[in-house]
Amino acid sequence: MNLLIMGPPGAGKGTQAEELVKKLQIPHISTGDMFRTAISEGTEMGRKAKEYMDKGELVPDSVVVGMVKERLSRPDCDNGFLLDGFPRNVVQAEALDEKLKGMGRLLDGVINIIVPREKIIERLTGRRVCRSCGSSYHMVFKKPRVDEVCDNCGGEIYQRSDDNETAVNNRLYVYEASTQPLINYYAKKNLLKNINGDQEIKKVMDDIMNSLGK
Repeated sequence: MNLLIMGPPGAGKGTQAEELVKKLQIPHISTGDMFRTAISEGTEMGRKAKEYMDKGELVPDSVVVGMVKERLSRPDCDNGFLLDGFPRNVVQAEALDEKLKGMGRLLDGVINIIVPREKIIERLTGRRVCRSCGSSYHMVFKKPRVDEVCDNCGGEIYQRSDDNETAVNNRLYVYEASTQPLINYYAKKNLLKNINGDQEIKKVMDDIMNSLGK
């Protein structure tokens, strides 16, 4: 199956993506991983992307689209793929449609994980990380045995600067503003599959599989 997965920060998209690719036996293609691989392999698109990144500039759509087209042409995508973090705008979505059409393929679905804003804020502002070993905790769902002390290594547990409420609200605002046109685009194509992410992890996955007819 040829799929996209979308969802705001804290919606559990990564967890569901990891399980979904196992079930469907397709590669998980995230833009971050794709950039790192293309740069390390020294591909033409990787070199172009690195030029912009080294200057602290955003990588333009033409380069991002080129990298995705290059990635989708690899043999491991013959039976499908799960794209994560791409497309980020309608221009990229149209370019993806064009690429797939040229390959004689179509998107089968766009999974959109939805979680109420207040729940996302609770999830993200409650996150804590060990400064020493990187272990993750949550002040509601997964507290350390001793306050501010890592269970694994005894290191200091802290809140990342981008996990405070002001920063989280800003991240959500940016996500919603940039994503709404994409949601509208795929809804018009009857590809959008809205999934309630405010449930047990297994129930979310069951709903995703049902939406795909699996």
